[in-house]
Amino acid sequence: MYTGITASSQTLRDFLTARLRDDASLGPFFDPGLGGTMIVSLDTPDEMIRLNQHGVSLWLYRVVRDENLLNEPPHRLNKLQYRHTPLPVRLHYLVTPLMARTQAAATELEQTVLGKVLQVFHDRAKFRGPDLHGDLSGKTDVELFVRLESMSLEEITKVWFALEESYQLSVSYEVSVVCIESEILDDLAPVETALTRSGIIVSREEAH
Repeated sequence: MYTGITASSQTLRDFLTARLRDDASLGPFFDPGLGGTMIVSLDTPDEMIRLNQHGVSLWLYRVVRDENLLNEPPHRLNKLQYRHTPLPVRLHYLVTPLMARTQAAATELEQTVLGKVLQVFHDRAKFRGPDLHGDLSGKTDVELFVRLESMSLEEITKVWFALEESYQLSVSYEVSVVCIESEILDDLAPVETALTRSGIIVSREEAH
């Protein structure tokens, strides 16, 4: 399955959206039923601003191969067939709260939203089973781990420089591990003849 990246993003977005809507203080901003218009978007901060959207940008800005899992054995599908080892990757997300500057106390609200993001991902750092959405829904062998990255100001400034935007209050999260399945299936030759040998183990002295 090559849609694991998309499904991981959908899982995080839907989870964060639900928690923001359920919050007593932030629900009026994010819950449409309460008149809220803010959203959690997978778009870049700049794309959200150009679309006149506000809320939280959950932008996937980097995908890195996980070197530690490259030597995992291939997955055996049945007695006669196996699938090549999947490609394990780690996903890096830039999380940026975006409030309209016309919003009263916009700066304070951005900090409050970011604090809520930090809280919910601290309390739920592992996603599995019914937590998973998109094409990962129903997968019982998938676990996603969310970790707040300790990035220096220089590192995160480089990300904003690549966006060609002024730096804004934001944090980065790493999600691991997402596996991109191989399409290659190989056949296993069936065992046609089994040779058995038997003997008695003796010491070297006894053998002479």
